[in-house]
Amino acid sequence: MPPAGPPPISRRAVVGGLAGVGALALGGCGASSQRRAPAIRGSIRVATQLSSTNDTLDPAKGATATDYTRHFMLYNGLTTIEDESLVATPSLAQTIESADRQNWYFDLRRGVRFHDGSELTSRDVVFSLLRHKDPATGSKIATVAEQFEEVTADGKYGVRLRLTGANADLLTVLAQSHFLIVKAGQDSPDGTGTGAFRLGDFQPGVRTVVLRNPEYWIEGRPRLERVEVIGIPDEVSRVNALLSGDVQIINAISPHSTKRVEAEPSCAIMASPSSLYSDLVMRQDELPTGNPHFVLAIKHLIDRPLINRAIYRNLSTIANDHPIAPFQKYFNAEIPQRVLDLDKARWHVRKGGLEGVRLPIYATTAANGSVDMASILQEYGSKIGLRFAVNRVPADGYWSTHWMRHPMTFGDTNPRPTADLIFSLFYDSKAEWNESGWKNERFDRLLVEARGSADEALRAEIYGEMQQIVHDKCGVAIPVFISLIDGYDKRLKGIRPIPLGGLMGYRFAEHVWWED
Repeated sequence: MPPAGPPPISRRAVVGGLAGVGALALGGCGASSQRRAPAIRGSIRVATQLSSTNDTLDPAKGATATDYTRHFMLYNGLTTIEDESLVATPSLAQTIESADRQNWYFDLRRGVRFHDGSELTSRDVVFSLLRHKDPATGSKIATVAEQFEEVTADGKYGVRLRLTGANADLLTVLAQSHFLIVKAGQDSPDGTGTGAFRLGDFQPGVRTVVLRNPEYWIEGRPRLERVEVIGIPDEVSRVNALLSGDVQIINAISPHSTKRVEAEPSCAIMASPSSLYSDLVMRQDELPTGNPHFVLAIKHLIDRPLINRAIYRNLSTIANDHPIAPFQKYFNAEIPQRVLDLDKARWHVRKGGLEGVRLPIYATTAANGSVDMASILQEYGSKIGLRFAVNRVPADGYWSTHWMRHPMTFGDTNPRPTADLIFSLFYDSKAEWNESGWKNERFDRLLVEARGSADEALRAEIYGEMQQIVHDKCGVAIPVFISLIDGYDKRLKGIRPIPLGGLMGYRFAEHVWWED
């Protein structure tokens, strides 16, 4: 018997979710804000781990933590995620309705204005969603937007979206930075959004300066007057900048640096488990990495407990060569944990005719822990006849010059809130970020099937099989999931973990305040 159809998402249910957002806005980020509203004051500097000439004001093209942070300051989405529950709630859409999770209606807030004074209308939303389907846009999530079969305006404030199939995770998808709303007609968005901050200065590879938007549509936000974002690729230099007071908040702190930060009375760290991972990418369209025996040999060469202990100081969670973390929904606990096994690795090397293979591994500080992981792999590889050379390359330009451009590189994948997004962005055969270039027709079919199912048991079964397929056949090895570690000046209040990325899931600027 086919599963029953999904229950409708009612207006009442969505308004209830909106009430939660309102409570966050009024209650601020901590108990002190309930006693008195924090003053509007403070100019802070933020240092992320990367800045380059590829920095962009276009949410559709965002690719780094620096981009995501910048975009969340300047723009809003139809929905938003604002706490550790990872539940998407309405934002620019005041109510959302769907009876079948395929046909959706969004009723926009009235009176929301862009930074240039023009009012947000349905035309802006239609334009923003459809531009991801235009190849000329170069959207990083074009494959996700392929679901948007039709997007139309229904009057000045109504938007109708019909998907190619049902998607129970749509509201979470729309909360991602790439789907933030830009002005209609802006093929190259210039930062003019509806967000909490207005653009003051933007120099790609140098800095971004934003200024408080005094006409922001959410009352009581933001409390900071000015935020400057810079990139400091070297982690030690980034920590030094925090400790010296040159910056007030940083992300991507190494576990080895936590004691240094905690020893400074004026600074603190925030660490939270996450699904962030640095993965070893083995291109399936090249040799020898495209040889299935090579992939399995490598996966059996990974000493996960050693990586967790030595590189991440036990501030990580053991992974199993697929991207769903043990604490995430739909995690398949039935897949046997892969362990270091030199005998199995050696068998695959011999079976694949790989004895004596010499190959460089490209690693960088831009991929968290990858240099040390490559060195460990090099040592174990020598025990079974694989000769690896670790090529340590600069963080600057790594993603455009090296990542996915050699047989073996490292990726660094930020957390995503749903299994569908993770698989759609990084494992779908057509995805731009399909790092290993693998193709699996059954996996692609299951991805569509799971997305449209309202039967939770069936979705869990499908996602479980997809994890097994990636574990067995995909050309990526995922050793651990890395906890997010930020450092900040204690005068910056309201910091709390949102496990979608550092800096409160890149959304910190709208929520924090400054107190001497």
